[in-house]
Amino acid sequence: MSEAEWFDAHHGHEGPGGADAGSGAGRPPGTGGPDDPRPGAGPGPGRDRPPRIPMPRSSVEDTGRPLPDLDPVAPAPPALPHGVLRSLLGAWALAACSAAETAAVEEHLGECGGCADEARRLREAVGLLHQPESLDLDPALRTRVLATCLDRRPPRIPLPEWATPYDAETARLDALLQDIRDAEWHAPVRLRWFEGDAATSRRTTVAGVIAHLLSVDGLVAVALGLDDPVAGEGATGPAARTEAYWRASHFPPTRSVRAPWREQSHNLVRTVSFTGSGAGKLSVPYGGFTLPLHDAMLDRAFECWVHAEDIADAVDYPYEPPAPRHLHRMIDLAARMLPGALAARRQAGLATMSGTPHLVAAGQPGRSLRLEIEGAGGGQWLIPLDSPGAEGSAELEVAHVALDGVEFCRLAAGHVPPQEAAAGQLGDREAIRDVLFAAAGLSRM
Repeated sequence: MSEAEWFDAHHGHEGPGGADAGSGAGRPPGTGGPDDPRPGAGPGPGRDRPPRIPMPRSSVEDTGRPLPDLDPVAPAPPALPHGVLRSLLGAWALAACSAAETAAVEEHLGECGGCADEARRLREAVGLLHQPESLDLDPALRTRVLATCLDRRPPRIPLPEWATPYDAETARLDALLQDIRDAEWHAPVRLRWFEGDAATSRRTTVAGVIAHLLSVDGLVAVALGLDDPVAGEGATGPAARTEAYWRASHFPPTRSVRAPWREQSHNLVRTVSFTGSGAGKLSVPYGGFTLPLHDAMLDRAFECWVHAEDIADAVDYPYEPPAPRHLHRMIDLAARMLPGALAARRQAGLATMSGTPHLVAAGQPGRSLRLEIEGAGGGQWLIPLDSPGAEGSAELEVAHVALDGVEFCRLAAGHVPPQEAAAGQLGDREAIRDVLFAAAGLSRM
């Protein structure tokens, strides 16, 4: 027997269906039934085996079984009169209609131009009622978080109370600088102050302002034995030190000035913390005058806030005034410096010398002006008019001036003309004028 005959005898002859011919697939109709003589085609053990290739599935429509239910069709919007639909426009604009009413209104808006215009106006009005909230953090958030932390666990080396305004204002300015873009460091800023009775200014950039703060804060750093950022220049006063720093820079200041300013402010805070409250009496020379350290730190906090507002205006950044307790200390410092500023104006021939000035001995009561500061951080101060060493006296009060707290600080910074500062005036007009111009004269570059 040949090999081919032996294979046919044991496996059957493969037709067009190949090895799967026994399943009936690929054979002509009528083969593979019960009378088919081939193995597995008729009755017997192989008949119950499933076909090796599945038969094609029947269409559900040919099986006689019920067809599946279709998805429910959305009901048509209710037919409402024009007047009812128009009355629903307000509720629709507020998203307060039911689903059926919303469908009816929106279908009507595609057909009625008058209602569509009214709906658009109502939607715009609703948008005005929900103004977007600012994503900027509350400026007082850092103060509240630190206060809560310090209540729970006081620091091992506490910061003297008179240094807290400087710590807070430098931290707020540093947060502003963190947010601005590289290009905004070159945004123009105009530094403003008063010289005599005239306003003056100097044009610089955001980076130039930080260089100015770095230079003048260096006066306090030198008094504490720290490095001087303007060493070797021989400059003493704030303006001279700033000009020296700008001249020493090979290029206009860039954002790189933030790092040395930030490090110096941290060193100042750290050093006064280690030296303790007793260091507050240490003298800090400002060129033409001297301040004790506790007042110098308050002065630097004031300047930091004022110039932070200058930067914020230049880059369109929201910026709030200091905390009320810090603002009150800044106002108090300016009020304590006013008698000396009045005396300097008299020596320069700028004061009007109204009435008959009295030679008042130090510590004795003299003619006084009542300075009333309204708002957060406000209070009342009696400013002696005739001598910087005299005591303010309510019995010898000759004038009364009322100002807002922030407005007074901007006057003392040279940002507000003295003629426009006072909200209320009563009494000797010339004395009031002298005090307001003396307040503006406290400003400097």
